[in-house]
Amino acid sequence: MVVGPGQLRENEDRDILPWKTRFAPEIDPVVQGVMGGKDMSGGAEIPAPIITFNAQGNPAGVVPPDPNGTVGPNHVVTMVNLTFQIFDKNGNSLLGPTNNNTLWSGFGGDCQTDNSGDPVVLYDKAADRWLFSQFTASGPTYFECVAISTTNDPTGSFFRYSIATGNNFPDYPKAGVWPDAYYFSTREFTNGTVFAGVGAYALNRAQALAGNPNPQIISFLTPPVGLGANVGDGLLPSDWDGPTAPPVGSPNFFLGSQDNNGPYGAPFDALNLYRFHADFTNPPNSTFTLAATIPTAPFNSILGLCGGTRACIPQPATAVKIDHLGYRQRPLFRLAYRNFGDHEAMVTNQSVSAGNGPNGEVSGIRWWEIRNPNGAPVIFQEGTYAPGLTDGIHRWMGSIAMDNQGNIAMGYSAANGANPAVFPSVSYTGRLAGDPLGTLPQGEGTIIAGTGSQTSSFNRWGDYTSLSIDPTDDQTFWHVNEWVPTTSVSGWVIRVGSFKIATGAQTITLTARQRVKNGKNQVQLTWAPADGGSVNVLRNSVVIQTTADDGKTNDSLGTMTGTFTYQVCETDSGDCSNEAQVTFP
Repeated sequence: MVVGPGQLRENEDRDILPWKTRFAPEIDPVVQGVMGGKDMSGGAEIPAPIITFNAQGNPAGVVPPDPNGTVGPNHVVTMVNLTFQIFDKNGNSLLGPTNNNTLWSGFGGDCQTDNSGDPVVLYDKAADRWLFSQFTASGPTYFECVAISTTNDPTGSFFRYSIATGNNFPDYPKAGVWPDAYYFSTREFTNGTVFAGVGAYALNRAQALAGNPNPQIISFLTPPVGLGANVGDGLLPSDWDGPTAPPVGSPNFFLGSQDNNGPYGAPFDALNLYRFHADFTNPPNSTFTLAATIPTAPFNSILGLCGGTRACIPQPATAVKIDHLGYRQRPLFRLAYRNFGDHEAMVTNQSVSAGNGPNGEVSGIRWWEIRNPNGAPVIFQEGTYAPGLTDGIHRWMGSIAMDNQGNIAMGYSAANGANPAVFPSVSYTGRLAGDPLGTLPQGEGTIIAGTGSQTSSFNRWGDYTSLSIDPTDDQTFWHVNEWVPTTSVSGWVIRVGSFKIATGAQTITLTARQRVKNGKNQVQLTWAPADGGSVNVLRNSVVIQTTADDGKTNDSLGTMTGTFTYQVCETDSGDCSNEAQVTFP
């Protein structure tokens, strides 16, 4: 691949249908046109960032970067086109930037030789491992390349796998961690040109974690015929957050959006929920089905000011505009799932047109919380975050997640050409669980205020970003996005920032005492306060008991040795204790 200043990355984000069309505006009935803050007055109440730092830049001159990253107990990992970098939580670089395909060095084949991008990195908290992935683009056989760390150290060694997609190029792959499998979605193009449908893949998680050289892979391809509106421009697999696993046997959930202003003939605006049941015991029993089409409040994913092109968001000091990402008719990474015990919830978002602000049309971010995904799914709340209706600033390319209290945070890009002039910046907002439904009223924080514009004629920005939750406290959000320090063709830099929405400190204090009785190892756990109800008891991030919240329980380890980390989390509120560790030699 030849790259240079502003070089469009090869095979980047293929289009399914012609998108150079303008569609009629649509009034958004759930738009939030002010920033929030106290009494929705615009006052800043949201906490400032805990830490913020630069990650890798763009020496290869490619656009867009596809900003992605995640957090574990001790590391922050960023992965973009075409490199990854590993930091400690203080922003000190431990490894990289390193070309992504070096993860498959010695593996052979295209995964080793082809560094094409569209990367995703996830932390599997239950296994304490890391997942890295990207596609190949050289063909004629295409692959989604997957690397699973052999330990909890992302700077160490990996088990490597490749998921073959035949002669279908697997564009825009996204990934999710689930108890039974690592799930992937793709947008597939035969021989890299003709749209073949949306792919769904399940990689046997237990086998992948064990280093099985030939793990089971179950796959489906949903063709576009008759389902164009349902699959749109792609689906997102659900990605599990928090200490409580989905119910035993739960399918993974894939979500798409449809817009009746879009090019796929959707009769109304909706979310489309698919269920992927992977049966690794009897693979022919596996199913991938459209379970529900859930009507949404009206939204318009087409931003009229783009004029049917990708030149959408104005920037200071240049006539070049950058991509809005809305017309693609798909939700943006991640589909963040959480099991609160008394209910299951998923959140995601999409860039949309919000209506007219002081300088004309502005972009905003439609976000949704879906509950009961394995029953009769409902949209519990939705809103369009668009303070640009008041201040004229465009907000787009969001990523959204929930913490253990049910608070919601969203990170995104923000920019405007003039009145006011705002270089592309990285911002965030949020809501407390008790705030009015459909609002993000906690004000707006800034991870980095931009100081330059991107002048590439390709107009590309994104194509996605990421917001993840820290497994250590289940309350700290980490956002990975892009910004431009100095106006240039393609001088983007990745920015990382962490922040909290939660109010107050942890209130549950856990103590772990070890003992040996009759030759068997035991751990006595005590905690306070004990408020009644029930708690989940976690050992090494896996729930081992659900017991009464009476302040005490025991864990019998038998002859097991090693270091064990415990935590208790209330099943009703999701509040978790500190971590307590014991070691049996």
